[in-house]
Amino acid sequence: MYDPFGTPRARMVEPGEYPVWDEVLALVNHDLNAHLPGRGPLRLVALPAWPEEPADDEHAAEHVYVALPDGRWHGNDLPPEAGTGPGTALATVAEAAQDTVLECLWQVWPVCAEHRLGMHPGQENGLAVWRCAGGNDERDLGHVQAPVGKLEEEYRSRRERRKRRKQNKRSKQNQQR
Repeated sequence: MYDPFGTPRARMVEPGEYPVWDEVLALVNHDLNAHLPGRGPLRLVALPAWPEEPADDEHAAEHVYVALPDGRWHGNDLPPEAGTGPGTALATVAEAAQDTVLECLWQVWPVCAEHRLGMHPGQENGLAVWRCAGGNDERDLGHVQAPVGKLEEEYRSRRERRKRRKQNKRSKQNQQR
């Protein structure tokens, strides 16, 4: 698991090794596919612990990250305690996924359709949600867009929406003829 320079090498996590994270990553992948079709699915990768890490460290076995399909990732590992409750696990995995997408693909995800701002994962009443910070007006304090895992297909990319508008315009022109 280490390269010739002593750096740990990531391995792809097999389904079922981290069942809670597998379950919540499937929900995050739904949102990724709804907003950025063809970019996923994201997966889990693991790095072994560094030899210097103390044996009593909670991460002594390995560090798990959310990665792109090709294995690239960015950001912090998933803390083991985050895998205990579904709401916490979902918000943690959503944040890790967002970090990876942003830093590896240079893509803001997800984007609020109303304000055209990037949303961030959070929790509301024990439920993991995508939260928009709102517009430029002080009266618009932001809102919850959707629970994580429930972003719908209507939040497609700008290019897809433009293509759909052109198709609708053509069909109207054809109907008028």
